Amino acid sequence: MRISQLEGRRVALWGWGREGRAAWRAIRRRESADALPLTVFCTEAEAVEILALGDAALHPQTEATAERLAAFDVVIKSPGISPYRPEAQAAAARGTRFIGGTALWFAAHGDADGIARNTICVTGTKGKSTTTALLAHLLRAAGHRTALAGNIGLPLLEVLDPQPPPDYWAIELSSYQTRDVADSGARPEVAVVLNLFPEHLDWHGGQACYVEDKLALVTAARPRIAVLNAADPQLAPLSLPDSEVRWFNRADGWHLRGDDLYRGDTFVMDTTVAPLPGRHNRGNLCAVLAALEAIGEDAAALAPAVRDFRPLPNRLQMLGTRDGVAYVNDSISTTPYASQAALECFAGQRVAILLGGHDRGLDWDDFAARIAAHPPHAVVTMGANGPRIHALLEPLARAGALRLAAARDMAQALAQARELLQGEGVVLLSPGAPSFGQYADYVARGRDFAALAGFDPERISAIAGLGIA
Repeated sequence: MRISQLEGRRVALWGWGREGRAAWRAIRRRESADALPLTVFCTEAEAVEILALGDAALHPQTEATAERLAAFDVVIKSPGISPYRPEAQAAAARGTRFIGGTALWFAAHGDADGIARNTICVTGTKGKSTTTALLAHLLRAAGHRTALAGNIGLPLLEVLDPQPPPDYWAIELSSYQTRDVADSGARPEVAVVLNLFPEHLDWHGGQACYVEDKLALVTAARPRIAVLNAADPQLAPLSLPDSEVRWFNRADGWHLRGDDLYRGDTFVMDTTVAPLPGRHNRGNLCAVLAALEAIGEDAAALAPAVRDFRPLPNRLQMLGTRDGVAYVNDSISTTPYASQAALECFAGQRVAILLGGHDRGLDWDDFAARIAAHPPHAVVTMGANGPRIHALLEPLARAGALRLAAARDMAQALAQARELLQGEGVVLLSPGAPSFGQYADYVARGRDFAALAGFDPERISAIAGLGIA
């Protein structure tokens, strides 16, 4: 559905965060002087803000019941609002169509063949932000004007119709947005899927639905080219008859041998020179190079430009050292798998990891089993699921495999980690859980960690290259 097709329909926005505001501005830029009436389902504080805007056709409501949602033909929802909520399901059954800003953007960019030209979309449970930013970095190194947008921090509707348009779009998509691409009716030029692990199960209603929604980017959206990870057991069996498939992490394509990067049997470079935190991120360089190769670039010639890449904040971000202790901010970590990957980056080092946050019911058994073989020096648990993680790790602590402490908040967690390290080692914030309930988002959590550790949170928060350059 295009924005122009909203005219004459009963339309509401659900959510007034950055995505909701971007949708409002995009609609207003497209509308005539007789503005389309819009209802916004929002909080009471946001309703005050909305009324102060002076848009007479913008009407806030603070309760999104099934009955109220069903009064609209189209509801443009923010990504964090699940379409599987009972009130949304009930309204959908009565004919309300729920779409996201991502769907509106792709609908506006489909050509006569239905392809959103020059779009390269990246998704995956972990590593997608770094991979998308690295993709934009290498496209720019090749001389292309490139947009870096999407879930990485710039809603697509904020760059709906830039003039002149970029040569390429590097777009990060979360599992909240991948279904929107399929719903838009437009096909991505290239779609990259990095990996699949259990994540956001509360939003999706279960792992099967999460996987289905995530894979919608390559199954239902039918990209012209799909770039897939051959090493992922859920991706390797995929058959995509409507797409050309390029594989990475396979011996005949882009892959790593140890830390060495190969294209088939040809050595390209040693990836340890790349400022990419963790071997899994260096492995995702293979995905970027496969995507570049798919659009006709000389990927091998571009690969060395990775040396100039600036790592993203909150992703295994080295903040610095204070009194013999190094501080690493991996606040983006929202799954046990991400925390395990973070620990692997510091194998053999004296590490105190801070674990816990919002409890989504994810299984931590595999995490506990894996670290039993190579335990960190210490674990400090915190947040709503902290007690559950703490109880799971107590047998390791009783056996003397690791030191274990529980904290009520970030300040206490840091203090306990410092005490456990006794002036030597790494404090690693890699919570393995979202920040809801304690912080507005993972960025706020990372900023608090940085400030409490004695670093300037302003200097560690900016994402380099966001937007069009």
